[in-house]
Amino acid sequence: MLKVVEISNLTVQYPDVKALDDVSLVVNQGDFLGIIGPNGAGKSTLFASMLGLNTRYKGMIKFFDEDIKKSKNYLKELGYVPQKPIFEKNFPVTVTDVVRMGLRKESDENKIDEILQQLWIHELRERRIGELSGGQQQRVFIAKALVNNPKILILDEPVTGIDQQSIDLFYSILRELNSKQKITIIWSSHDLDAVNKLANHVACLNKTLFFHGESETFFSDDKLVKQYSEASMQEHMSHH
Repeated sequence: MLKVVEISNLTVQYPDVKALDDVSLVVNQGDFLGIIGPNGAGKSTLFASMLGLNTRYKGMIKFFDEDIKKSKNYLKELGYVPQKPIFEKNFPVTVTDVVRMGLRKESDENKIDEILQQLWIHELRERRIGELSGGQQQRVFIAKALVNNPKILILDEPVTGIDQQSIDLFYSILRELNSKQKITIIWSSHDLDAVNKLANHVACLNKTLFFHGESETFFSDDKLVKQYSEASMQEHMSHH
């Protein structure tokens, strides 16, 4: 198996809190990894570190066998879909404009059309991004992330506040990207059912990694699922 991501002993210490504690995991080419964990579990810190936005960590992060502190080459193989940004209705940017921002070379203009068609938003291409529904905006951001043919797609809790029909479409698009186009997907989510259906690997994060392995192993082990749910509940309780 080809390792595309290798994280070793990743620890992130902020002045008042340890955000990540000795996290190690490997993602192989073609994996669909679901990262689950309560709020405050360190998922955003993990992504920020992987994307090179947070460089203050101990341990090592490698993409394609290269330490990301030594080389930023890996970024061009990466598509990133952030948590949903909200746009003003009159924000003067069209769908095509947003997707074009993801392009690296001027010459790939026709790639934009291809991706918009693939994600069922071609007929929206001249619409302002602020006029779209949450689900449509989300697909525009996936399009922007995909327009460079990345080998890895990283998605940060991408369905917050989107209606169920859009979510289902979104999940079927992810499945297709992973199975047909063999894109490796790393996806953080609160939706255990969706992770169970889509992801072939699961990483349970709560500052430290308390499970990383095959989805089947995790979801068929009632004790693990219960432990996860309790951690989430406690987190929920302590925030309210």
